[in-house]
Amino acid sequence: MTDERRGELSRGQWLLVRVAPVLIRLLSATWRVRVLNDGGWVAHRARGDVYVFAFWHGQMLPLIRQHAGEGVAILISEHRDGELIAQIIERFGLRTVRGSTSRGAARALVSMVRTLEGGIPIGVTPDGPRGPAHSFAPGTLVAAQRAGAPVVAVGVAASRAWRLKSWDAFLIPKPFARVVIAYSDPTPVAANDARDAAQQAERFRALMHDTEARAQTYGRTADVR
Repeated sequence: MTDERRGELSRGQWLLVRVAPVLIRLLSATWRVRVLNDGGWVAHRARGDVYVFAFWHGQMLPLIRQHAGEGVAILISEHRDGELIAQIIERFGLRTVRGSTSRGAARALVSMVRTLEGGIPIGVTPDGPRGPAHSFAPGTLVAAQRAGAPVVAVGVAASRAWRLKSWDAFLIPKPFARVVIAYSDPTPVAANDARDAAQQAERFRALMHDTEARAQTYGRTADVR
């Protein structure tokens, strides 16, 4: 990490960058993780094809751990809190792309398209960085359409978890929780241009809700087995 990037953080934030990855690894080692329907995107990865993971901002933590070391590029906002998150994420072997699908979207869009065209899959929180929770900023779809990459919706459920009092109700599964991670089939953005792609935001928002519901349903069923 460069001294310049370190200087963007307060002393407390810098200490958190050092400590948080250790705590996350210790906590996540106790989780019982079940993955649903990951065959589609795994096949894409095996062929060297790119894809866009779309997940809610509040469900980021289990996914960072699940995809550690895969080199996926996560879109992170450019404000100071974003720098904190970026530096933590990078310690899990993930890349970062700086920008936002809602603020400074043009610059973020260019970065996402270049990343995908460079052969690197990306992960995006369509409701980040400031919400409203479970809204769907269309920049995700525009980038996917321009790069010809399908979208994979991701939903997370946990049998026991803490929820932060933040706009996204950030999810932290408790020790020994059952964590279910569900993926949709890779879904192309069938559009001729950026405008058509943006108009599909509600359809993909529904896809994300359906995928999250699948994770929650499986989690409830598993609890009674």
